[in-house]
Order: sequence, then C-alpha cells, then structure tokens
Amino acid sequence: MTPREELNLDGLRVIDGAMATELERRGCDLSSGIWSARVLEDSPASIEEVHRSYLQAGADCLLTASYQVSIEGYAEQGLPPEAAAAALRRSVSVAESARTWYRSLSPRHVWIGASLGPYGAILHNGAEYHGNYAISFDQLVQFHAQRIAILAGTNADFLAFETIPSLDEAGAILIALESHPGVAAWLSFTCTDQAHIAHGERLSDCGRLLDGHPQVVAIGINCTAPALILPLLGELRPATRKPIVVYPNSGEIWDASHRAWRGSSDPGDFAAQAAAWYAAGAQAVGGCCRTTPEHIHHIRQTLPASLG
Repeated sequence: MTPREELNLDGLRVIDGAMATELERRGCDLSSGIWSARVLEDSPASIEEVHRSYLQAGADCLLTASYQVSIEGYAEQGLPPEAAAAALRRSVSVAESARTWYRSLSPRHVWIGASLGPYGAILHNGAEYHGNYAISFDQLVQFHAQRIAILAGTNADFLAFETIPSLDEAGAILIALESHPGVAAWLSFTCTDQAHIAHGERLSDCGRLLDGHPQVVAIGINCTAPALILPLLGELRPATRKPIVVYPNSGEIWDASHRAWRGSSDPGDFAAQAAAWYAAGAQAVGGCCRTTPEHIHHIRQTLPASLG
C-alpha cells in the first residue's frame, strides 16, 4: 500500500461508477449472500472488464470489488477465513491488472481504492442504511481491523470505507486504522436528507470528527440521492479542510415490494449536476448504484477546464 505520507490525490477528479449493478447489467448472477464478491470468486475477468470500461470512460480512480468481502460474510457461505483474505487481495490484483493495461493507452494517473463496506453490509437486511447493529463498539472495531490488516499488505493506494451510516462506525474505523499508521483512507457516508447521515447524525459532525485525523485523506458522500448532494456539500464543506469526494446513486429508487428499480437516470443530466458539485467544493465525482461507464464518460466530458 502507498504510504500515506507519499499519497497525493491532487489530480484525482473522476471516480468510477457502480460495480455490482454494472456486473448485473452485464449478466452476472449476484444472488449470493456475498453479492459481487461471488463474481470475484467465479469470474474475476468480468470484474476486470468493468474496471477497464470505467478507465476508458475517463475514471481516475478504481474502487475494488471488495465491498462485500469479510471473514464473517464468507463464513455464512461455508468459506474459510483464508478465502476471504485471498478475495480481498485478489480484488486489488484485478484492479492493478486493469490499471497496467490502461497505462499502455494513456499517461493519465490512476489510483486504486480498496473498497470496504460497513458492518451492516454483511447482514443482508439493509442495516447499512440505518446503522443499528446488535454488536458492541469493540466488536465493530475488530470487524474493520481484520480487513485493514489484510489490505495493508496490498498495492492499493488507499482504503475506501463506503456507505458508512453512523458516526459510531466512523469512530470505530478510525481506531482500527491506528494499528496501521502508514495506511491512508477515505470515509464516505450515506445520507438520507440534506444534512444528516443514515443513523441521524449531522454530516458536519462527521466532517469535524475526521478532519484532524492524519490517516484520512478525503471525506465523502456516496449511495445517496443526487438531489441531496448540493445541500450536503454545503453542510460538509465548512466542517473540514480535507478533500471531498461524492459519488451518488443514479437517481433511480429501489422498489423492494416489486424488486425493481424505478425512475430514470440520464447520464447527461447526472453530469450536469456533477458540474455544480465541483463548483460547490467537491474535488472528485463519480457514481454509486446504477451508474454506468456512460455516466462516467459524461462526467469526464463535463469536468470544468480549470480542474483539468
């Protein structure tokens, strides 16, 4: 992993888009309890193809297909701890392979963020969208510490903790990180309104908590409705001096009763909103659920010339 003292994100402007829903769109089966990690086990080449598509579309940063990988989640599938550790490492290797391939086509620098979901992601009950867990704070620290210890030995540039629902979980991640002081990380929160993260704390309080931590290289908002991003940037920007990254959902909404996505997502409109997010203080923009390489292409085309 790149030592945090040497990590420079200044040129990072465009993050990639969705991995799981893009794999599903391409025909992969994500019905397993380990979600896109099943594809990482069975068809890593499919994941590399998605990474390559996002690089061709203009992404500066690849987030690995490891969001759903954990020792606990693999145990539920009858898989041993070493299988989860191997999957975490493999997710970085697959992204590295895509980056190496792209270097033959473009001099643009590409960062790799090792994606890590919150504890709620392994519960398969939507808990990552409220953060009410039936475990202790110390157990939460240990959950995150296990994966950090594995990924600290990879060539990822930083860890990307995504869809964090609560201030408590962010605090647990910070404690877990301190056992590996050379590791850099960004923490990105899922939000439900114009000022609050999913568990109910103000996003500005999250920004203040993370602002002074030396291992935190950026603070983000992800898996959130695009319409909320501008006011959320207004909430977060005064609370931190760290770079801000935003990668919201496409704008479609999951209808659980009919098990289908509702609404529309126009990549051009998404990119037009992205221009406003840059203007409001976001350093980098990408996409989360249901976004595609086309969304990322439009973001790159809309990127203000002053940002390069």
